[in-house]
Amino acid sequence: MFVVDTNVLVYAADESSPEHARCRALIEDWRRRHGAWFLTWGVVYEFLRVVTHPRVMRQPWSVEAGLEFVAALQSSPGLTFLVPTSRHSAVLAEVVAEVPGLAGNIIHDTQTAVLMREHGIRRICTRDTDFHRFRFLEPVDPLAAAP
Repeated sequence: MFVVDTNVLVYAADESSPEHARCRALIEDWRRRHGAWFLTWGVVYEFLRVVTHPRVMRQPWSVEAGLEFVAALQSSPGLTFLVPTSRHSAVLAEVVAEVPGLAGNIIHDTQTAVLMREHGIRRICTRDTDFHRFRFLEPVDPLAAAP
């Protein structure tokens, strides 16, 4: 069980990225699996923000193309979206108390971390080293080792 972070999706989508082929192959493998893997809607929105941004992508996608990519992911038999439960506020308070200095851009990662803790998932496939700040998570660089 693992969560896939935005950067892995972006590399899989961006054909000009040096990481494209490897991330695309990972995504395709995960899509065929029946084993559990997870996304959050926050990750999806961030993915859409990045792939449609003309300053980030050489050839930005339309929102519709981004949604088609997400729809293809959703057809995976093992994919589930993590959503807040009634405990979300309490788990957020725990994380804020445990991880000093949460502010700015890491708040988005905090949302992902809170959802993961809430659902008992530790592993996140990401190239974002900020996730190492959350000691209760196990960040895995998917290009260094496949989950």
